[in-house]
Amino acid sequence: MAKSANQKLKLLYLLKLLREQSDEAHPIPMQEIIAFLEAKDIRAERKSIYDDMEALRQFGIDVVGSRKGYYIGQREFELPELMLLVDSVQSSKFITHRKTLSLIRKIEGLASVHEGKLLQRQVFVRNRVKSMNESIYYHVDEISAAITGDHSIRFHYFEYTVKKERRYRHDGAWYEVSPFALMWDDENYYLLAWDDAAGMLKHYRVDKMANISQTEQPRQGKEAFAAVDMSAYSQRVFGMFTGHEEQVRLRFKNRLAGAVLDRFGQDIILVPDGDEHFIVTLPAAISPQFFAWVFGFGEEVELLSPAHVREALAVQARAIAAMYEP
Repeated sequence: MAKSANQKLKLLYLLKLLREQSDEAHPIPMQEIIAFLEAKDIRAERKSIYDDMEALRQFGIDVVGSRKGYYIGQREFELPELMLLVDSVQSSKFITHRKTLSLIRKIEGLASVHEGKLLQRQVFVRNRVKSMNESIYYHVDEISAAITGDHSIRFHYFEYTVKKERRYRHDGAWYEVSPFALMWDDENYYLLAWDDAAGMLKHYRVDKMANISQTEQPRQGKEAFAAVDMSAYSQRVFGMFTGHEEQVRLRFKNRLAGAVLDRFGQDIILVPDGDEHFIVTLPAAISPQFFAWVFGFGEEVELLSPAHVREALAVQARAIAAMYEP
């Protein structure tokens, strides 16, 4: 019998079948494998299937044979790992609703169809707060290319009005900055870039950027970025609001130790202060968001120093309290 034109694709079809349809709980019997290949106009015999399975093993595919059939054992991603990826995608506010569903479908493709159904059962996307900017993925790609190519970028920056319409800042003028890093903070994606006109590093929310393009100008501010410890940077900057960095001392109730460690990491030193409190000294970018973080703990935290930051916090507290006076 002459071989069909599809005969050369036998091994590829076999791998496709195993990846999509098999797992430990769903091995594929030999007869189903032969029937699948015959439906693709590929001649297959038991002995040749044995040889093909061995070829896949030599190639690095974990093909497992049992009395019930064949399946792929160890995959690139285990099911719990895929569940973590699905959870991350669906909980990410900067990923739009449509792109969330698209990414989850692609993640499902890394498992068998049977395990993919388990991933679908934990998808709860419809009523989650999601970005309205569908172009964010292309923006990330353009920014990454600019960083790699050592080019500055330009873009328009916008905010939303009460009518949910875009309003471009600076009357629609171009922003031109030197990009250095992309950061994920508080469920949003931010660009850390050097603003040469202001002479400082600034943050920009990627989903609020539009019309991004590279320029021919090389990046500026490399020395300033090199001095930044990125592993600790997000701990000092609250809500990605920049501000003058100060060494602050804070006095907390003991029950807030977990909240402080969650924010600043296990390396932060907690100094006992009596039986009910502890004191921490740490660097922080002083901004309204830093004050808001402190306010969030109410009377269970006190900003001790420096004095001018303590006074600035008191001024803001009085201003807010005045709004609610009769």
